[in-house]
Amino acid sequence: MANQGVNDPVNQGRRRFLTGTTVVVGAVGAGIAAVPFIKSWSPSARAKLAGAPVIADISALAEGQRLIVEWRGQPIWIVKRSKAVLAALPTLDAQLSDPKSDNKDQQPAYISGELRSIKPEVSVLVGLCTHLGCSPEMKAEIRPEPFDSEWKGGYFCPCHKSKFDMSGRVYSGVPAPTNLVVPPHHYADDNTLVIGVDPTNAPGAA
Repeated sequence: MANQGVNDPVNQGRRRFLTGTTVVVGAVGAGIAAVPFIKSWSPSARAKLAGAPVIADISALAEGQRLIVEWRGQPIWIVKRSKAVLAALPTLDAQLSDPKSDNKDQQPAYISGELRSIKPEVSVLVGLCTHLGCSPEMKAEIRPEPFDSEWKGGYFCPCHKSKFDMSGRVYSGVPAPTNLVVPPHHYADDNTLVIGVDPTNAPGAA
């Protein structure tokens, strides 16, 4: 099955997610006040709740931006990570609860390691905290933050102070017990991401 091995997050976080919308947020870099709208294609609301795949065009996704789509009533974060963020990820292992993604319930079998992605620069995560299902804030810049003076980019849940890196790996000593979930997904081509279907189950897969 397409979502085998991936658990659904707590549904309470939906209250913070504006359903039926697709937005781009979280531009990285000083002086950036707005980011362009990025197009995506989605099936009907009824089809999404039934688990139909969601197709997203990521051709206009710039470094440091996040595209949000909805799949099975959950926000899916598609983020293009910077080279600096990618370089920082291996340095965080000692601060994380599950740095090597050993908990196989949080991602498909083809996702592993510190990147937790098919393409190194593109992260795909379910945007719900694994503590109580709140929606964390993206803090993608590498800079000191009030909650972490040595912040290397990631996600911060203001509800109960859980922290995750830019791969969705959870920090040690926070309420969230596990990494953010990576949903089943594959690339139909370089710019077309399909959420909800594993690569092995994609049309034309061997």
